[in-house]
Amino acid sequence: MRRSRPRAVPPAPGSFRQVSESRRALLSVYDKSGVVDLARGLADLGWQLISSGGTARVIADAGIPVTDVAQHTGSPIMLGHRVVTLHPKVHGGILADRADPEHQADMAEHDIDPIDLVVGNLYPFGSSVADFQHGAGRPEELIDIGGPAMVRAAAKNHAQVGVVVDPSRYDDVLAELRASGSLSDATRRALARDAFAHTAAYDAAIVTWFDETADEPETLPPTIHLALERADVLRYGENPHQQGARYRRADQPGIWDAVEQHSGVALSYLNFFDADAAWRLAHDLGEQPAVAIMKHANPCGAAVAADLASAYRRAFECDPRSAFGGIVATNRVVDLATVEAMVDAAQADVVLAPGYEDGVIEQLISKRKNTRILTVAVPDAAPALAIRQMADGFLVQQNHRFDAQPDDWTVVTDRQPSAQELADAAFAWRVCGHVNSNAIVLAKDGVAWGIGAGQQNRVESGEIAAAKAAGRAEAGACASDAFYPFPDGIHAAADAGAAIIVQPGGSVGDEQTIAAANERGVAMVFTGERQFLH
Repeated sequence: MRRSRPRAVPPAPGSFRQVSESRRALLSVYDKSGVVDLARGLADLGWQLISSGGTARVIADAGIPVTDVAQHTGSPIMLGHRVVTLHPKVHGGILADRADPEHQADMAEHDIDPIDLVVGNLYPFGSSVADFQHGAGRPEELIDIGGPAMVRAAAKNHAQVGVVVDPSRYDDVLAELRASGSLSDATRRALARDAFAHTAAYDAAIVTWFDETADEPETLPPTIHLALERADVLRYGENPHQQGARYRRADQPGIWDAVEQHSGVALSYLNFFDADAAWRLAHDLGEQPAVAIMKHANPCGAAVAADLASAYRRAFECDPRSAFGGIVATNRVVDLATVEAMVDAAQADVVLAPGYEDGVIEQLISKRKNTRILTVAVPDAAPALAIRQMADGFLVQQNHRFDAQPDDWTVVTDRQPSAQELADAAFAWRVCGHVNSNAIVLAKDGVAWGIGAGQQNRVESGEIAAAKAAGRAEAGACASDAFYPFPDGIHAAADAGAAIIVQPGGSVGDEQTIAAANERGVAMVFTGERQFLH
C-alpha cells in the first residue's frame, strides 16, 4: 500500500522527459555472449546505453557509445563493487510508472531518467562456488545483490519495461524493436516470466549451498529448492498421447547436457530413462571392462570381462531375445572388436560409451544405421537425494549406494564360501541393485545369466531367473535384493545350481533359511543392507 503523503504538483509541460524522447537500456551481464551485437543494434536504433564493469568495457571496446553506471548515478562504485547499481537513479528509472503524476514529479525532482530495457544475467553460483572455495576469499562474495534486484525490478514493471536474461532472446528482441519500435505486452510478459525464473534458480542454488556446507548438514533439509530448466522437448512422453521433455538443474548441468550424439534420431523419453539406468549399471559393475543392456527399466544383460568385446558378447548372451532393441552401455572406450561383436548380435536401439576409437563410429553406423550412438561422460557421484512425485507431494530419500564389499558381509552357514564364490556373489549383488523388486540374479564368472525382475513374490522372481539362466549359472551365485522370509526361496536357489546365496538377512525366519542352506550345502552371506528398487 502506498504511504500517504502530500499530493505532488504535476510537472510543467516539457519539464519531464517522456520515454519516447530518449530510450535507455541498462546492460550488466555475466554471460557476455551476444551482448556486443545487442548493444550495437540498440545504439543503431537511437537507444542510450548504460552499463557497468566488464560489460561496459566490452561494449566500449567495440566502439559503441556507453555511459558507465557510476557516471549515470553520480555516485562512485563502493564497498568493493558490492554497491554498483543499488541507487535511486537506477531503480527509480526502472520502477517508475510513467503514467503516474506522483512518479513523474519524483523523477523530475531527483533528476531520474526512465530506463526502458534491462539486460542482465547472473553469476552461475551453483557451478562456480565449488571452484571458488578452493581459492582465496569467501564463497559469499559470489552472491549477487544488485543484479537480482535490478532484474526483479524490471520484471515487476514489465508493463513498461523490458527485461532480458537469456542471450538467446537478443535477436528476437532486436527484431521486434526494429519492426515496431517497441516490445509488445505479450513479449514483455514472457520476458518477465523468464526473469523471475532466472532469479528463482539463482536463489535456489544459494539455498542449496547453505544446506550442503552447514556445520552439520541435514541429509533431508527442512526445505528443498530445485530449479529446473527445459533442456529438450521430446517427441512424446512414455506414450504417444503424452507430452514429454527432459529438464535439467539450472545451476549444475550434468552429463546428459554434454552428450554427443553421432547418429540417429533424437532420444525419446523412454530412451533417456533406460539409457540413464544402463549407464549407471555399467559404471557400477567394478573396475573391469563392463557392458550393461537395459530394456524397460530392467537389465536383460550384464557382464564384465578382460576385454570389452568379450563383455559385450557375454552380456548379450544373457537374454538375446530381450536384448533386441535394447540400450547398451559400456564403461570403456569402444574398439573395433566390440563393434564387430555388436554387429554379430541383434540391433541395439542406443549405444552409450565414454568414447570410441578412430573409425569405430563410422563402422557401426554403416552396419547399424538406425542405432543411436552416443558419447557420454563418466558419471560423477550419484545425486545425494532421490525425488519421486506422488499424486500430491513428493517422496524424498537418500540415493542408494551400490556397494559390494564381501569383507563387510557375514557368513551365516556352516560352509565357508571360496574366493571365487564371493566374487560371483559381489557381481550378482551389484547387478541385483539395479533390478526392480522383487529381484533375483543368478551369476557366474562375471555374467548375470539369469535376471528375475519385478514379481510380487520372491520365489517367482527366482523361477524366472532360473529359467533364463538355463543351467549356465551352475555353481555360481544367487543374489536377492531383500531377505528370504521362508526356506522355499533357498531351495529354489539351490535347485538352480547356486553355490552361494547373498541376501540382506534380517528376517524373523533367518534361522529357518540358514538351516535350509546348510541342508543343501550352500554357502550364504548376509550383507546387512537391503536394496529394494521401485
